[in-house]
Amino acid sequence: MNKILIAIIAAAAASLLCQGCNTSGCTDNQNSLPLAGFYSSTGEGITISDIDISGVGQATDSLLYASGTSLHLVYLPFRSKYNTTSYVFHYTQSGIDSPEYNDTISFAYTSEPYFASEECGAMLTYTITGMTHTRHLIQSVEIVDSLITNTDIERIKIYFRTEQ
Repeated sequence: MNKILIAIIAAAAASLLCQGCNTSGCTDNQNSLPLAGFYSSTGEGITISDIDISGVGQATDSLLYASGTSLHLVYLPFRSKYNTTSYVFHYTQSGIDSPEYNDTISFAYTSEPYFASEECGAMLTYTITGMTHTRHLIQSVEIVDSLITNTDIERIKIYFRTEQ
């Protein structure tokens, strides 16, 4: 039975190699990174500069984006060895810079290896299976497409409270 499985995998890999060979090389983005966009409560795209975004539960410094950088789109990388990843959004604007206003978004997902080509090698794709978030300044989070590949497409929309 093991020999049959190995033969099937080898045949599939050979098929992908023949399809993936080209002279243009590998795509620029070889990582499957979820791309998230920021929106107002009315659905208009917004830019935020008074925010720190950090990973939760990382062994090393996990600050992904620091206040002062104008952000409209952000990459929120998933941890490949786990099936959940969480991010803290800390607002640095005066009056809302207390940790009590921090928002957290948590993603649950599965990962699957994907062999792209001989030039690109293998990468992981992710499928978002669940998501939770707090609601201090984040109004809602929309998963536009749950399949995360190396294609640079906005798959997550984060809506912030912008009106009182």
